[in-house]
Amino acid sequence: MALLTMNAESRFLRTNQAFSMILPDMPRALEPAEFYRERQDLPVVWLLHGTYGDHTDWVRKTNVERYAARKGVAVVMPSGLNSNYSNWSRCMLGYDMYDYVLRELMPMVQEWFPVSARREDNFIAGLSMGGRGAIKLAVNAPERFGAAAILSASPRDFATLTPEYLAGDDPVSARFAGMVENAGGMSAFLASEENVWRIIDERAASGTLPRLLFASGADDDYVMNDLRPFREHAATLGLDATFFIGEGYTHEWDFWDLAVREAFEFFGLPDVEFDAV
Repeated sequence: MALLTMNAESRFLRTNQAFSMILPDMPRALEPAEFYRERQDLPVVWLLHGTYGDHTDWVRKTNVERYAARKGVAVVMPSGLNSNYSNWSRCMLGYDMYDYVLRELMPMVQEWFPVSARREDNFIAGLSMGGRGAIKLAVNAPERFGAAAILSASPRDFATLTPEYLAGDDPVSARFAGMVENAGGMSAFLASEENVWRIIDERAASGTLPRLLFASGADDDYVMNDLRPFREHAATLGLDATFFIGEGYTHEWDFWDLAVREAFEFFGLPDVEFDAV
C-alpha cells in the first residue's frame, strides 16, 4: 500500500490541516505507466479517530492498512482534534469540522485522487468520538455514503440532557454542555444536525439512510448504556441496522482493530487477488 500524508490550508478550519490516506499498491502484473495513467474510481472509506487522537491513530494502532489492501480500497483519515466533528464557528477564527469533511475534504480527495464519488463506493466509519461523527455525517448526508460503521458510539436521546445533567462536572456532561452552548441553546441544539436520534426517527422509513453497523465491546458500559436503548428504538422504527457486540472487550484498540475489519466486511467490499510472490 501507499501511505500518504497531505497538508493543506483549509477554508473551513482556518488553519493548515493534515490527513493521511492509504492507496492500493500497483499489481505486479501491470506496467507502472499503465497503472498510474488510469483513473481507477476506487472505493473509499472515510475513517475517523476518537478523542485525543489524530490522523495517524488508525495506522499506528490497528492493521487497517492490511485490511484495506485485502479489499483494494482507499482510506482517508482526517484529523478532527476534539471537535466531535462539529462546527465551532466561534472558536478562535472558526473551526468548522463538519463542513470541512463534507464541503472541502471529500471534494478535494474525490477530484485529486483516483477515487469514486459515487454513493455506493463511499463508506464512513469511526471509533468513539469518531463513531459519533460518522453517524452524524452519514444520516445528515445520506446521498454521500452507501454505508456507515459506528464503533464504540451510539445515538442518544437528547431528551435526557436535563439542565441538572448538563451542569454536572464529569467530562461527558461538560462535553454535551459545550455542544449545547455552541449551538445557541437547547432548542437550537435539538433542531441541528447534532440530533442524530431525531434525524433517524424522521428518515428511517424513507429508505434514504445508508446501511448502518453499530459495534461495541460487550463490557464497554460507557457505550452499551446508550446502545441498548437505541437498539430497541431502532427495532421499533424498522431501521436497516446491524449490531456487532464483541464479548470480553471494552473501550480499547484491540476491539477497534477487530471492529474495523468487521466494518470492511459489512461494507460489502470484495477481496482482491494478490500477485504471487
